[in-house]
Amino acid sequence: MVDLTTSWLGLELRSPIVVAASPLSDDPDAIAEAVRAGAGAVVMRSLFEEQLAVEQMAAHRFIDIHAESHAEARTFFPDVDVFSLGAEPYLAQLERLRRRVDVPVLASLNGVTPGGWTEFAKKLEAGGASAIELNLYDVVTSPADNGGIVEKRQLTVVEAVASAVGIAVSVKLSPFYSSLPAFVQRLETAGARGVVVYNRFYQPDVNLDTLDVDRHLVLSTPSELPLRLHALAILAPFSELSLACTGGVHSGRDAAKAILCGAHAVELASVLLAKGPSYICVILDELVAWLREKEYVSSSEARGVLRLDSAPDAHVWERVNYMRVLDGWRSLSAQT
Repeated sequence: MVDLTTSWLGLELRSPIVVAASPLSDDPDAIAEAVRAGAGAVVMRSLFEEQLAVEQMAAHRFIDIHAESHAEARTFFPDVDVFSLGAEPYLAQLERLRRRVDVPVLASLNGVTPGGWTEFAKKLEAGGASAIELNLYDVVTSPADNGGIVEKRQLTVVEAVASAVGIAVSVKLSPFYSSLPAFVQRLETAGARGVVVYNRFYQPDVNLDTLDVDRHLVLSTPSELPLRLHALAILAPFSELSLACTGGVHSGRDAAKAILCGAHAVELASVLLAKGPSYICVILDELVAWLREKEYVSSSEARGVLRLDSAPDAHVWERVNYMRVLDGWRSLSAQT
């Protein structure tokens, strides 16, 4: 019998497989199916800073509507109806999910600027969220925002959310940091209890026929996983934070790779959207089979075996590996 229990963000999970923030959390039946299949926890889809800011501005906009509706109005705030869940509906959905499943349910906040919206974290805690995943989805478009400014702004947001609640706050990061280890250490000082690598930026393509942007959603593939594995292996030796992997995990063997590199939890979204929430069963069966084959009695025993300071050949995680991988084109050429 292989023990899959894991400790993540101070939560005891029955398995390391977690339903990542995605539209699946809008459907309690789908979430219940994922939990029956073995999911250890669920992360709700993100509630965006813009949604909360719009609701907070509603009264102000109503009072000032006449001042800002003439032909020379200084500003114009269009109604935001892109998102299906606002603040109160989000809390109601959190309650529905908590009643439906017996695993931790995490709320997700998406924001990058300091402001009153961070106070909503208190409502999420009061509403029964087991933890909060703070999604730092920050796309910089101004040359005035250098790396130092961006990181300082993000750390301020993390500190504001973490100081507002007693539950754990985990920060979902992008891969775009000059020094990921240094920034993660600063996150811990700011009050974070965990990090998730990595956020997937849904970048729009260009439609040559309409001369407009194409917002077609592209799901992840296993080719995206190595970037996450590299980050986990680097962070695991020095960080006391709970580590989670998301993006590119489509099988039990993919999950095993993430755990070997130091992940306490593995968050799934794309594979569940493509194959259904019950596919967690298949992933867990594959993970257990691999652990048993390698004679591990638990997933915890396997965790971190390939982190940077304990890998048989640490050089495979370092810069020299770049040359080795590039040299692999010869084997690809021989196959064609």
